[in-house]
Amino acid sequence: MPGARRGNRLVCVRYVAPFLAWAGGRGRARIPRMAELTELLAAEAVRLDARVADWRQAITAAGELMVATGVCTPAYTAEMIRNVAENGPYVVVAPGFAFAHARPSPAVLRTGMSWVRLVESVEFGHESNDPVGLVVALAARDAREHTSALAALARLLADPGLAQALRDVSTPAALRAVIAAGSAAPAAPPSAPAAPTPLPGAEPTPVDGAPAAGPAPGTRPGREGAGSAPHKILTVCGNGLGTSLFLKNTLERVLDRWGWSRYVTVEATDTVSARGKAAEAVAILTSGEIASALGDVGVPVKVVTDFTSTAEADRVLRDTYDV
Repeated sequence: MPGARRGNRLVCVRYVAPFLAWAGGRGRARIPRMAELTELLAAEAVRLDARVADWRQAITAAGELMVATGVCTPAYTAEMIRNVAENGPYVVVAPGFAFAHARPSPAVLRTGMSWVRLVESVEFGHESNDPVGLVVALAARDAREHTSALAALARLLADPGLAQALRDVSTPAALRAVIAAGSAAPAAPPSAPAAPTPLPGAEPTPVDGAPAAGPAPGTRPGREGAGSAPHKILTVCGNGLGTSLFLKNTLERVLDRWGWSRYVTVEATDTVSARGKAAEAVAILTSGEIASALGDVGVPVKVVTDFTSTAEADRVLRDTYDV
């Protein structure tokens, strides 16, 4: 089997929690009650230490769990596989972690998830995030349900104490018990480098709509005269409903920490829509695969490797605004 072995339990916690946090509305969204959370991930939809030969089998295993629990039909599994085959391994959003999904479709019967931890990691073809040891799949009837589900899980999985407990789970029931027990735990603060300091000579008051806590964004990359209107950054994936939302949330966490949230907005979208919306944006952030598919859209297209990393998001934002 291709790919080196990975500590899958560590991967399970280290990378799932941060990237699920994109749906949390930067920590301000209302979290669904716990009954809804446990219903999303039934014990029967968790498979630990699964053996698969390749990425197709890994996604198939995750899809079969959702079929077995009445979340979707087998057609949705085929759609998840086709998504990767057509758009590339952009679903591998962090080292060792793949988020299998497709657009809402008639094949989705209700919103739900599955969780597959692999005995041995497999290659998805991602340049830097392979091999994958954990596949989480999600099917949602619409984009709103999709976001709400991940927001609720993000609040639980961001807690450091839950992280250790999740490392130690040995059964599906134990995993769900840890989630249930952590329903009242406060969300962990995002980990990110210090906010940028004002540029030399900058006034300690907002300039061109920028907050005093950081340097003024100034003009948009590649154009002049941003004025007081908020800047827009697009995060892009194949469907506009999955990995782009992970990256959106990571960027928003950094912008919150900088104090720039009122002045820079982030919108998740798909590749087709991104071409039409590019003129509204200061930059597009996406994976290498999607960047290649987009080509020249008239604004900077920046590649992000780890969609869950606030450190990488911080670096890309600093590069975008030259701070």
